[in-house]
Amino acid sequence: MLEHVIIAGFGGQGILFAGQVLAYAGLFDGREVVWMPSYGPEMRGGTANCTVVISSHRIRSPLVPNPLGVIAMNRPSFDRFEPAVRPGGVLVVNSSLIEAKSARADIRVFEAPANRVAGELGNEKVANLVALGAYVAATKVVTTEAILKGIDKMVPPERSSLRAINVAAFQRGLEEASSSR
Repeated sequence: MLEHVIIAGFGGQGILFAGQVLAYAGLFDGREVVWMPSYGPEMRGGTANCTVVISSHRIRSPLVPNPLGVIAMNRPSFDRFEPAVRPGGVLVVNSSLIEAKSARADIRVFEAPANRVAGELGNEKVANLVALGAYVAATKVVTTEAILKGIDKMVPPERSSLRAINVAAFQRGLEEASSSR
């Protein structure tokens, strides 16, 4: 089993956080994992993306020119990474911010209104976990239990009040992917 995904969006959308949660989930599921961030010098508003590779075997390279999956949180990320998704792969689109539709028939596309759902939960900052939930539902790359452990690992004890909303966002993302099939 080998899975590689690029999570991309603007700085401040929790791109790196979502990637780290997924990477920890891979570790908790007993797999080999590589997490590689890429971001500009801007704190918020600049571009950010990360690559997560999860494998049941040794990972030879963290470089992924044609990922099996992409989570695009904004239009520039969609424009940049949608063409790179490997045929047979998965594209999760934050349909709250991206009106564009993929014309590709050789990939599975899941539209997740991540910002809208996060707003309904009371905190738009958890849109990243809504999209991650949609991706996990679409790919089954890791278990739900491993994601919950990953959230626990990433949310420090002094911010434990944020755990519940992160978990709720992830669970809503699972539901959104199921309803968009």
